Amino acid sequence: MSLVVDEEKKARLAAAETELNFIDGDTLKKIRTKKYPHPIADAYLKEIQQAANEQVADNAAAEVTETSASSAPGTPSEAQPVEPITPAVAEAVDRSQDDTPDVPLRFVEKKRLHWTGKTYLAPLTTVGNLPFRRLCVDYGCDITCGEMGLAMSFLQGSKEEWSLVRRHPSEGIFGMQIAGSKPQLLVPAAEIIGRECAGNLDFVDVNCGCPIDLVYKTGSGSALLDAVGRLGKILIGMNKALGDIPVTVKLRTGVKDGKNTAHKLMPRLASEWGASAITLHGRTRQQRYTKLADWDYIKTCVQAVREREAEDDLPPVPIFGGGDCFSAEDYWYKMDNYGVDGVMIGRGALIKPWIFTEIKERREWDISSRERLELIRKYAEYGLNHFGSDTAGVNTTRRYLCEALSFQYRYIPIGLLETMPPRINDRAPAFRGRDELETLLASPDSRDWVKISEMFLGPAPESWSFTPKHKSNAYGSEEGQG
Repeated sequence: MSLVVDEEKKARLAAAETELNFIDGDTLKKIRTKKYPHPIADAYLKEIQQAANEQVADNAAAEVTETSASSAPGTPSEAQPVEPITPAVAEAVDRSQDDTPDVPLRFVEKKRLHWTGKTYLAPLTTVGNLPFRRLCVDYGCDITCGEMGLAMSFLQGSKEEWSLVRRHPSEGIFGMQIAGSKPQLLVPAAEIIGRECAGNLDFVDVNCGCPIDLVYKTGSGSALLDAVGRLGKILIGMNKALGDIPVTVKLRTGVKDGKNTAHKLMPRLASEWGASAITLHGRTRQQRYTKLADWDYIKTCVQAVREREAEDDLPPVPIFGGGDCFSAEDYWYKMDNYGVDGVMIGRGALIKPWIFTEIKERREWDISSRERLELIRKYAEYGLNHFGSDTAGVNTTRRYLCEALSFQYRYIPIGLLETMPPRINDRAPAFRGRDELETLLASPDSRDWVKISEMFLGPAPESWSFTPKHKSNAYGSEEGQG
């Protein structure tokens, strides 16, 4: 007697679990040793260098003419010959605020993004890994985006950075997010990413919103909001380098409190520089995650973009708003009242990944502790599939699972609430759940999170302890999304 194996079904199951966008060691070595060609980026960077040289030469010539004209009457003015402009001289001049060169672009060649009404999980640093994204897809999320990767690290062939473009086959619409400070980094990185992930990448998102100092001080993330000329060059170059893969932009309302600038910038993103979708987080860089997001200002920005599109006779691009969405009622209120095509969800999904089910079914789900435990079991399973089931893989899965629980413990069961719907910044006093498991899942003690992980991953090593990377119980902390 022999066991019958359905080879076709076995192959189908294997394909459904095989991750996409895996970059092999040889390719990483080529990138690291600068032997990976990026001809489109090289040509574009040469073009903007020449434009910068010409601009410097024109400025110098104009200065000489001005000096000649202002010399005393009757005194012959001897104009000094203008020194030739070398690349080194051009580089020394800050051209970040100049207008972009007139580069002909054909955005019609890009794939149009039909995202209206779709749910979108924010790119979340550390916690938005592939196992977590799979979990959100299971609960109804339509669009997922990988964690923010740094253009410099991609160009250095970093194995860790390149792992951020990995996609699970269940992710229906998937993009990756990149951060960088100038075209010389972002355009070549985009060209390599576009070639290596061709067919398995639906969009590339440029981070113009990350508030953390480490990123901001390098001129990346929300620093680009104050370097409009440079941002324009970046987007035009990335659009060329990525072929038909759309470029999207995620930004904040401005850098400083009380100085919102997004309403001026956003119409240019789509009309002049070819952004295929825009996401606006309703806070400034200075606010981080304190105070409520300004949804009235998001509405103003959407109107500004729509007016510009109508003037230029361009098809509308999807615009998503973001900030504080924590319930189905809140989601649909924002959809109906602020003119957005969708709402990007970040912290709301970290605290309750089933928010996507609530949105799809237009209800608040009083999820039981048993159902929440099943969600944790799935996360552990997906973690072992992705990180491996050896000792290192189990430890990595445990760390990320505890990181996820450092947000999920904040969920207050709907059955215990006095008012509906729940709000993201509410902090409940300590409470006893409706059963022992619900009480355990609400524990703010990280030792209890380790205990929960042991239900699925076995005993933690004696020396193993956990401190959350994101202080999720601190109001206004730098949580996740940029």
